[in-house]
Amino acid sequence: MTAAASEHRQPPPAAAPAGEELVLVMDFGSQTAQLIARRIRDAGVKSLMISPSAPAAEIAAMRPAGLVLSGGPASVYEAGAPRCDPAIFDLPVPILGVCYGMQLACHLMGSKVTRGAAREFGRAEITLNPGAAAKGQLFTSIPAHTHVWMSHGDQVSGLESSFDTLASTPTCPHAAVKHRTRPFYGVQFHPEVTHSPHGADLIRNFLYEICHCRGTWRMADFLDRQVEQVRGVVGRERVLCGLSGGVDSSVVAALLHRAIGDRLTCVFVDNGLLRKNERNLVESTFRDHFRLDLRIADASRGFLSDLAGIEDPQEKRRRIGRRFIEVFKQAALAVRGAKFLAQGTLYPDVIESGHGHAGQSANIKLHHNVGGLPPRHELGFELIEPLRDLFKDEVRKLGEVLGLPEQLVWRHPFPGPGLAVRVLGEVTEPRLCVLRDCDEILLEEVTSAGYYRKTSQVFAVLLPVRSVGVMGDGRTYDSVVAIRAVESEDFMSADWARLPHDLLARVSSRIVNEVGGVSRVVYDISSKPPATIEWE
Repeated sequence: MTAAASEHRQPPPAAAPAGEELVLVMDFGSQTAQLIARRIRDAGVKSLMISPSAPAAEIAAMRPAGLVLSGGPASVYEAGAPRCDPAIFDLPVPILGVCYGMQLACHLMGSKVTRGAAREFGRAEITLNPGAAAKGQLFTSIPAHTHVWMSHGDQVSGLESSFDTLASTPTCPHAAVKHRTRPFYGVQFHPEVTHSPHGADLIRNFLYEICHCRGTWRMADFLDRQVEQVRGVVGRERVLCGLSGGVDSSVVAALLHRAIGDRLTCVFVDNGLLRKNERNLVESTFRDHFRLDLRIADASRGFLSDLAGIEDPQEKRRRIGRRFIEVFKQAALAVRGAKFLAQGTLYPDVIESGHGHAGQSANIKLHHNVGGLPPRHELGFELIEPLRDLFKDEVRKLGEVLGLPEQLVWRHPFPGPGLAVRVLGEVTEPRLCVLRDCDEILLEEVTSAGYYRKTSQVFAVLLPVRSVGVMGDGRTYDSVVAIRAVESEDFMSADWARLPHDLLARVSSRIVNEVGGVSRVVYDISSKPPATIEWE
């Protein structure tokens, strides 16, 4: 294990209760590692992420039905590359190695892994060897020739005699393998990504044909477990929940209310960086409809003062995070007995902040509710993050199970730092007002055209540039607004939405004509990666 992996090791998950199916995913640092867990859940089987440092005895104690070894950025033959306990291959547990996971397993069981003569990145065609479907059923009902998504420079070049080759490509002779006496299977490609058309079929084959799962896990089961876990952790103490009005914090609040009832106090911090009428919506929804104990902390002047003259996006996030904690602490003083702080942290927040299970993931951006929090002794609360292992679509499913209103469950995500990361450059009240008006027009038109539920996130961005325009008989030199609309399953990757031209024309016309100080509207057609969804 590398030092980084050791530092980020997560506590081992509890053993699966009797009769409950569990498949573990060992995370070697791939940006798509959690996608494997998500595909397993989509197939109706409970999945959990574990660290490569988990001993074989600890894994056996969890009683998993199967184990998947994820991809990763390292080379197995390099010093410091992440390793797993070799004894896991002696367990009576089916194992599927993906990319680095396959290479590592083959390496530990006597095969040779080297830099390939030709690297494979992107779409590739594999050919199944005769009898591959019969050898372990991993390729049952999958065509003999099919496309997969490759992303590797290394490959297994010398396969140990105890292995059979199941599939190959013109440049990768061992694209899929099976051990003859151990329940191990390996694929050099990535079945978890949508670019592998039969990837979901392969994962289902592993779960149902090889691990003999029955598909008994449902979101309602996750809710029951989290409710019990919260009750066990909290006891008779009071919990504070930072409520923003977005789907994540709303689902957390509803889950906690079910678990501990009136021992939940929600605090809404008005940071002055909200969308138009956001505070009114939160108050009417949670105080009037759900009858929750909701406290409002108006700190807009303090936040804007902190941001004066600041243009760097990471510094914005740090300052907002620090001020948020200060304001929250002050609000908490009025709540007697509060010991815990609940947050709507999701897995994309965790992995993009460099807190993956293997400690190998790149730090893409700082999330104020993950890396921006101070140490616990400084914070003053113990953290509860019941959604930490969920993707956005899973949170929405959980919201439906909890009975939240549809308009809340399907609301588009909103960043923790608010409009501060959508006002590029210095954040001022006049610039915020311009952006709020633009954003309201955009969402009105997208909703009216029936595209709100067809998109994953839609918002306006105020750029730190000015552009020449003509209004009436006069020359103008005003701001530029960018429109961002994306489609995504999990927010780890996203594609720009192909909104109709007439819809974009209406949005542009209304913004330029109705919002003072804007002379030009542009449309962002960048995908993630290489871009992020937010501009900052």
